[in-house]
Amino acid sequence: MTWLTVALVLVVAAAGLLRWRRPAWYWLTFGVILATLRVLVRYSSVMDACGLTVPPSRWRLTLARVTNRPAPESRPPRILRIRPTRTGLVLRLGLRPGQDAFDVAAASDRLRHSFAMYGVTSRELRSGVVEVRMTGYDVLKRVQMPAKTDTRLMRVPVALREDGAVHYRDYRAVPHALTLGATESGKSVYQRNLVAGLAPQRVALVGIDCKQGVELFPLARRFSALADNPDTAAELLDALVAHMEDIYQLIRAEQRITADVPDAEIAADIWDLPADLRPVPIVVLVDEVAELALFATKEEEKRRDRIITALVRLAQLGRAAGIYLEICGQRFGSELGKGITMLRAQLTARTAHRVNDETSANMAFGDISADAVLAAIQIPAETRGLAIAGDSTGGWHRIRAPHTSLRQAVNTCNRHADLTPDLPALAPFRPAFDAPKPIPAPAVESAPAAA
Repeated sequence: MTWLTVALVLVVAAAGLLRWRRPAWYWLTFGVILATLRVLVRYSSVMDACGLTVPPSRWRLTLARVTNRPAPESRPPRILRIRPTRTGLVLRLGLRPGQDAFDVAAASDRLRHSFAMYGVTSRELRSGVVEVRMTGYDVLKRVQMPAKTDTRLMRVPVALREDGAVHYRDYRAVPHALTLGATESGKSVYQRNLVAGLAPQRVALVGIDCKQGVELFPLARRFSALADNPDTAAELLDALVAHMEDIYQLIRAEQRITADVPDAEIAADIWDLPADLRPVPIVVLVDEVAELALFATKEEEKRRDRIITALVRLAQLGRAAGIYLEICGQRFGSELGKGITMLRAQLTARTAHRVNDETSANMAFGDISADAVLAAIQIPAETRGLAIAGDSTGGWHRIRAPHTSLRQAVNTCNRHADLTPDLPALAPFRPAFDAPKPIPAPAVESAPAAA
């Protein structure tokens, strides 16, 4: 009996230590079993307390009255499946007649407390079926990406969501994006993860970094073009617009719209072209968009209008030509001048790290969700990398990118430098690398003459 007590104490102590120091390990060893039992045992009472039950139908009441049995109890949603994951539990619920997916979403916070989980979110899979995702610990405190992710061409994992799922940047589904973040908010780390994820793929990277290239130039061996000042950026964007028009001419020549060609084979963008004719897709990363929109003289104003016009044209027309925009900045507001709100309207994906003012959060999510605006404002300064990600559908969630140092991103880009496409239209803007300067050898004094 003594040994059994000692073993039980050691197991409890180990569980407590793991929960404090390694919550992920605790969840995989102890937490997932305890949470599953807790959900199954408490399910009916919790659903009743949260108002997620429906009264028995009339035929059941009639049957109970005829057979002289007790009146049946209210029924909660059916558990169709319960699946443990590396971060929590996933419940698939079948709703009863009269229930709605909004009822489950509204009760998410009460379910979190009742089941003693860290977070609970829900989404409707189809009519009458709701998926409830529960997280057993704070997955955003120490981000650990899963070993296997669904990575494919133009789709890269960049962060982890608060429900434990991977947040992907899928350019073919959402072509253009806006990323905001104040200084020291984690925006640069998010951008490094994006570049590191795209580096192994057959894609051309084009960078515009008006901070003299300090953010993007270390990664330049994987870039097909790079501009480090507004003047060069204006010329580079004009070259991209001309390249886009050439691609459209190629698509027109290969559309194959004869009567005997099936509709599915008619080319409307680069992805409908044969692989041997398909141009390389281009991802344009703008590190600080405000530097492109500011001006102090008439000449700078003309340059600014030229830059914004080119960006708007690329955002409106670039998707079919395989040109995708990643617009980043610390500040993004209507005071940046005409064309800014038009540009924002074309940027479907929105990501906001900690911002210093409500106006920037409104520019990111004001047309999407008021709750997302509030969540972006409430990001604390000590949680660098935490961000709110949303899109034009109105959905949003918290994400956090794993910390990637500049050295790690540089090593990844250098390792895949041989994949950098050589685009003739952008050849004048290909980053040049100076040859290493030889280190002068110390002068050798002549030996003294023999006596």
